[in-house]
Amino acid sequence: MNTITVPKILLPASADIKTWAVNACDQFTSDLSYWREVERLTCGKPSAFNLILPEIYLNDNVKQRIERVNAAMEEYLRRGIFREIDGGFILVERTTGSGTRTGIVLAIDLEDYSFERGAKTPVRSTEATILERIPPRVEIRKNAPLELPHIMLLYDDPSNSVLNAVKRGEVLYSSDLMMGGGHITGAYITNAGQVTEAFYALAENKADKFLFAVGDGNHSLATAKTCWNNLKGSLTEEQRATHPARFALVEAVNIYDAALNFEPIHRLIKTSDPEKFAAGLALGGDGKAKLSVNGRVCEIPFPRDVPSGIRLLDEYISDYIAKNGGETDYIHGESELINFTVAGGAGVILPPIRKQDFFALISKNGNLPRKTFSMGEGNEKRYYIEAKSIR
Repeated sequence: MNTITVPKILLPASADIKTWAVNACDQFTSDLSYWREVERLTCGKPSAFNLILPEIYLNDNVKQRIERVNAAMEEYLRRGIFREIDGGFILVERTTGSGTRTGIVLAIDLEDYSFERGAKTPVRSTEATILERIPPRVEIRKNAPLELPHIMLLYDDPSNSVLNAVKRGEVLYSSDLMMGGGHITGAYITNAGQVTEAFYALAENKADKFLFAVGDGNHSLATAKTCWNNLKGSLTEEQRATHPARFALVEAVNIYDAALNFEPIHRLIKTSDPEKFAAGLALGGDGKAKLSVNGRVCEIPFPRDVPSGIRLLDEYISDYIAKNGGETDYIHGESELINFTVAGGAGVILPPIRKQDFFALISKNGNLPRKTFSMGEGNEKRYYIEAKSIR
């Protein structure tokens, strides 16, 4: 296998990590106050906030925002904001209320990844990719000189063999994170070759060589793949072999990590008649979900096969909105969802998928329904710290 590569990782040379590192762009998409506070905290300082486009702003002067992001990337490169880390991976330890989650920052070959349902590549998407969400992200990426990953890949390692192989070197950064993000430490991994072989050993005994499943950042990785496909036809064979856009920076985390909580992504239905929505919701099943209407919560029957239940729920929501109007949002926290429904609307609080079922479900059935699961609460998501050249 040649799926994993050792990237040249860019880190801030002297910036304060607490104001440099910011949460994933697809978090708090209904909470403008969150991102306004991030903007206030980072104002006038070198920060990853200036290098990303939070999705809450995707309908707000997007062209100008993208131009500012690209200009900031060029400026940071010109000013020497970054230092380069070469020859190894980075061991990331992230402490939140859920415990300490351990990951490895590395790069993957996009030729070994597919977001098509049923693909048998070593790296696979886990949820349905919404194709219309890719073009706006391509616009953000296509002229960018850098990528900053919030992509988290999962690997199936119940014996913890990969992390047991790691040899830890110098600490590269250690800091508290803003906005309740906990604490993060990054250390240089000195034996990237041995760690890579430990990863490959996980897939050797699998008929389909399934190595990594996309846990977070599904559409970001799909965008990277699309941009690479758009570019590689203009390159020579020699250029294609080493072009930096071919390789995507990610963090790989063992699915059995004790601090990695699999959380369902709940459905918020913004409707003027939540009682009508609730009255028509009849999914059945011998499992349980919860329904919140105007802040009042009750249990409802739900299929025990959670992916099948989510497909049925999403079909009902789409049909309801087509007939009655409204809008759907995807909320990561149960209490956050309930609070949103207090002001009006309905929410469905979904049950989680078990870790031990996850890889088998993907191998057997391909992608899960869109927005089936999330890993932890919004403030536990991957913060942007590392960057990599893509041109």
